[in-house]
Amino acid sequence: MKRTYQPNKRKRSKKFGFLARAKSKILNSRRRKGRKVLSH
Repeated sequence: MKRTYQPNKRKRSKKFGFLARAKSKILNSRRRKGRKVLSH
């Protein structure tokens, strides 16, 4: 029986990675705010 979570690094980074966040508006708004840490 196959388990539900089949981790895939490429898929994950495409969805939740830094570059995926850079494309969205969230990171830009944080930059404008002057955040020290954008993402960890």
